[in-house]
Amino acid sequence: MTPAVSAPRLARLVGDGALARPAYRSLAAAIMTLLADGRLVSGTRLPSERELTGALGCSRTTVTSAYAVLAERGYLETRRGSGSIAVVPGRLAAASRVLSPATDLAPDAIDLTCAATRAPAGILEAYAAALADLPSYLGDNGYAPVGLLDLRAVIAERFTRRGLATTPEQIIVTSGAVAGLAVISRALLTRGQRVLLESPSYPNAMAALAMEGARTVAIPVDAAGWDLDEAARIVPASGASAAYLIPDFHNPTGALLDDSGRERLAGLLAAADVRPIIDETIADIDLDGGPPVRPFGCFSPGAIVLGSAAKVFWGGLRIGWIRVPTALASRVVSARATLDLGAPILEQLVLMHLLVTHDGLPAARRTELLAARDATVEAVGTHLPHARFVVPRGGLTLWVDMGDLPVGGLVLAAAEAGLLVAAGPQFAPVGGFERFIRIPYVAAPAVMTDAVARLARAAEELRAGGVTALTHPPRAGGFVA
Repeated sequence: MTPAVSAPRLARLVGDGALARPAYRSLAAAIMTLLADGRLVSGTRLPSERELTGALGCSRTTVTSAYAVLAERGYLETRRGSGSIAVVPGRLAAASRVLSPATDLAPDAIDLTCAATRAPAGILEAYAAALADLPSYLGDNGYAPVGLLDLRAVIAERFTRRGLATTPEQIIVTSGAVAGLAVISRALLTRGQRVLLESPSYPNAMAALAMEGARTVAIPVDAAGWDLDEAARIVPASGASAAYLIPDFHNPTGALLDDSGRERLAGLLAAADVRPIIDETIADIDLDGGPPVRPFGCFSPGAIVLGSAAKVFWGGLRIGWIRVPTALASRVVSARATLDLGAPILEQLVLMHLLVTHDGLPAARRTELLAARDATVEAVGTHLPHARFVVPRGGLTLWVDMGDLPVGGLVLAAAEAGLLVAAGPQFAPVGGFERFIRIPYVAAPAVMTDAVARLARAAEELRAGGVTALTHPPRAGGFVA
């Protein structure tokens, strides 16, 4: 079924500024911006010209001309039986909520839609060691619905070493953290149940929860941390049964919840009978060091914990894990069988070798990320002096407030400059963040400096003429991760 936006809703989304003179160009620019920052999904049917004219209180000519501009620039298609369909030219996934692989990128394009790095040194050796071990696992059918015992033991020991006593029976190996969240959602949630999550939050996690029909209730967080006083008001009244949280170098803000905050938040959730689902995917990426924090599960014995190899090691190593309370293990395993039947054996062996070799983030990777972060911070300060952000102690991203710049238009202008970034509204569970962009510092320092310079040029172009000044549709980009 083709998604559709009603005329009254589209009128609210474009806002009063959409009819600034010349009105038809402003309206077209506003719709392009909605597509760019994800508030309007590519492939959505727009209201008829007559309906939108009535909702906006403008002339029919204004809407007709705006739709003509959209069609000319590749943002509008007319489909038989479906009417006018708003699309992102080339399926610009970096500027929409449609998650699709990067395609037809220019050779000099910089794609920062993913907070993920290249494979680290030593990964080939880990694959070679895994291949050497593989023959001893070829004698059975290859299904491992809970994961290899040896890998589960290594993961359990790492939890125990961090202060959260864990047995291998509590570990279920998955095909990544998002896959783990899908399993947990299938096991514990019923359609229509409420789930607490931070605002902003991780787009793929929001999508996984939405697939199970969860209704989200937002808890505010920014780069300075969690608003626990507001959480104390929201949690008891939420009616939520679970909470998906990223307390360790939160994506996208980079915030780290300290022990006192964890204890207070865990207490609020326990009092409201809300089960925490804790995403620790980025927990090992502590760049500056500092007072260690205890795992959230130390404050919440019933918490479920998600982990992954993707951020610490490599996104191509599609292995993650779930730590569950013992009483839930069989229920989660049963739910997992409705989604897949296990993770690949070879990749499990690769991860096992990496975890044995590296106690957390590899030292060389930490050095690389520190240099990239510091170069990004310096470049933003130099090229975007009006932007505001907090330098995170760890993680992979800067959460940047661009002030008065509309980030939907900025994303489009940046794409014209050969830079793909994710706009703030893509991380919004309930709307907002129209002033923010996420900048992952995951490339070499020189590349990050170039990326910020391109962003600054895009900002200048936007101030000069806005997205209405763009003459070419942006190239396609990668999915947000």
